[in-house]
Formats: sequence, C-alpha cells, structure tokens
Amino acid sequence: MPDGVSYSHETVALDGETFTSCEFRDCRMVYAGGEPPVFDHCKFVDCDWKQDEAAARTLAYLKVLWNAGAKPNVQALIKDITVAR
Repeated sequence: MPDGVSYSHETVALDGETFTSCEFRDCRMVYAGGEPPVFDHCKFVDCDWKQDEAAARTLAYLKVLWNAGAKPNVQALIKDITVAR
C-alpha cells in the first residue's frame, strides 16, 4: 500500500498489507486470518474492526474454550497479546 493514504468510509482488507502514516476514518477494517497487517504510524478514527473467515473461526474457537471451562487458558493468551515486547 502507498504511504500516507487517507481512507474514509471504506472497507479495507488488512491481510498481508503494510500501512505507513495512513489515516483511517469511519472505515470497516477486515482481517480474514492471513498474514497479519503492519501498521506504522497510522491513525484510526471511529473504525469498525471485523474478523472474517479463519480469523472469525479462531475467535469462535476461543469462545468455545472459554465456555468449556478453559477461561484461564484464554486469559493467558490475552495476557501474552497485551505484554509489550
């Protein structure tokens, strides 16, 4: 993707994309479970984040684990995600 692009009221496919110094305003950000996107110095204003396909199935799987009694395992995954590296 080009650097410094402004997106407004668009659906943006995220898989495998690199965004540098971009602004997203009122966009629908869609991740389908492919290569994670890269965001470098981007700004997000009132965007809706959607998981589709494999990403949605992964979230459904985590919900199943949570409801089956593996809440600590899911919480450990969340903690791992939120720890700064």
